[in-house]
Amino acid sequence: MTETPHTETPHMETFHIPGTNVVSSRIGLGTWAIGGWMWGGSDETESIRTIHAALDRGITLVDTAPVYGFGRSEEIVGKALAEGGRRAGAVLATKVALDWKNEQPFRNGSRARIMKEIDDSLRRLRTDTIDLYQVHWPDPHTPIEETAGAMADLLKAGKIRAIGVSNFSPAQMDAFAAVAPLHAVQPPYNLFERGIEADVFPYARRHGLAMLAYGSLCRGLLSGRMRADTTFPASDLRGAADPKFKPPHFAEYLAAVAALDRFAQERFGKRVIHLALRWVLDRAPNAIALWGARHPAQLDPVGDVLGWSIDAAAMTEIDRIVAQHVRTPLDPGFMAPLEQAAA
Repeated sequence: MTETPHTETPHMETFHIPGTNVVSSRIGLGTWAIGGWMWGGSDETESIRTIHAALDRGITLVDTAPVYGFGRSEEIVGKALAEGGRRAGAVLATKVALDWKNEQPFRNGSRARIMKEIDDSLRRLRTDTIDLYQVHWPDPHTPIEETAGAMADLLKAGKIRAIGVSNFSPAQMDAFAAVAPLHAVQPPYNLFERGIEADVFPYARRHGLAMLAYGSLCRGLLSGRMRADTTFPASDLRGAADPKFKPPHFAEYLAAVAALDRFAQERFGKRVIHLALRWVLDRAPNAIALWGARHPAQLDPVGDVLGWSIDAAAMTEIDRIVAQHVRTPLDPGFMAPLEQAAA
């Protein structure tokens, strides 16, 4: 049975990941952008300041992956947590089972890859244990039993404290859980991307899994900072690959954001960024909302996400606003990596 989140301090809600001794803040820092790749580059000093700012605001979970900047994000996270003994107060989550060639990621869930990656990640992160180790994407060319068996061995060896999967279907999670303990799942989930409500969402609740929701602000769309003339460099995935940020869809999503912002102000005295994060937390009591940031000021709104909730009537109105403005909803499938290395 999924445990009910509790409030550890007046400032941050926490969640005990079932079946483990890991307790995380219900807002986590996502560090894909900190790696720079697909986000127009990054600045190490500013990134470290951002990680420290997150911890200072009560955000204990830091989520990264080897593929974020091809090791760069993990290196920056490791350096940031090593300063001032901050690792002890952090919940460190990273991932495994992607490889890359010429900066092109592809899936590799083989035992050999996992055993290599764990040591590489521990070195980059400057730690001897990873709190939550997650299979980044299922690999159709490797039996799930092989992937799960390797993860179970790492748990037994004490190199990791909890096991998660990301972008897995319920059937894939069933196969995985038949071989190894499964404690968490990380799917995309936000006001605009709700596909998991048909399958992964109820599965996680039913099986007592923590749910790390990535893309809680829909790659910045729900921050309230974007305008019709906002542009992105070619090295930024939003300009290069995400159809939500291209005509005619961008205008639909911006109209929805503007309407949601008006509603948030009128109903709660908040802004759309606060509403979007609160929505994830209230829709899924087992959720940890991942908030991507690479500048400390981007985390300033954190306090206004906490200490209130969205009632059922407001949830219904939010659904109506989104349906009214977003006539052609798009899923985040464009982010899926290649199933195997390109020739």
